[in-house]
Amino acid sequence: MNASEHPLYDRIGGGSAIEAITRAFYDRVLKDVELKPFFEHTQMDKQRAMQNEFLSQALGGSTVYTGKPLAYAHQGLGITTQHFAKFVQHFLETLREFGVSVEDADEVISKLNTLSNEITGKSY
Repeated sequence: MNASEHPLYDRIGGGSAIEAITRAFYDRVLKDVELKPFFEHTQMDKQRAMQNEFLSQALGGSTVYTGKPLAYAHQGLGITTQHFAKFVQHFLETLREFGVSVEDADEVISKLNTLSNEITGKSY
């Protein structure tokens, strides 16, 4: 079995890596003056836990995401495509910081980008 046949979840290091990446990612996001306001009234421990679940499931792990549907959770927050792009850019930078390969990071970002319309409320 070659590397690309393993789930992306395993290739980036499994649950412990996703937890560390998520923590570092939100540390980065909360320093961004444009993105920080979206999290002012958010319980960040819960946010990180939900993100861990979501990413673990989305990347092929056995964890089941128990959070709200993405479109519902982000409805009415005023998240634009520019906000989403900044969010994804921070995630890419965090993946690079953790030594995730270019190919695997690109695959993660590709998966995240498919969620843009749900997060921003765009219907096209």
